[in-house]
Amino acid sequence: MQPHVVGIYTASERGALLHAVEEARLEAGRGLVGDRYYLGEGTFSERLQGTHDAELTLIEHEEIAQFNEPEDSPRGAGEFRRNIVTKGVRLNDLVGRRFTIGGVELEGLRLCEPCNYLASLIGQDVLERMVHRAGLRARIVAGGTIRAGDAITVSATV
Repeated sequence: MQPHVVGIYTASERGALLHAVEEARLEAGRGLVGDRYYLGEGTFSERLQGTHDAELTLIEHEEIAQFNEPEDSPRGAGEFRRNIVTKGVRLNDLVGRRFTIGGVELEGLRLCEPCNYLASLIGQDVLERMVHRAGLRARIVAGGTIRAGDAITVSATV
């Protein structure tokens, strides 16, 4: 199966619930248009200012499913507060690599580890159970529009 996007999530302000959208415009050097970090309103916007870390976050559908397996009340993908949910690609392997979603070119920067803010929303066990599994921070190299279902293609190293 070709790696692909299964969901796109955004929120316009700090602390707001993320909601699913069918498509989103990504702007190089800025982020997902209309998202809280694009607007400078994210929980960590001040700390991430001047870096590419706030542009885009991704998480694997498979990791969400594994986290939810023993849960009595499974968490929705948006509750993990990442912009893009992927399927069929190991995001940890994309650190330092270029990849595309649809026609948008991205660069994997570093792992997006679980934090105390996420733990306050999902539960403290997320800190231990999602270490090195909570996603990827990416820089938008060349922007454009992405859609749920778009293929993910891994390019070369940076």
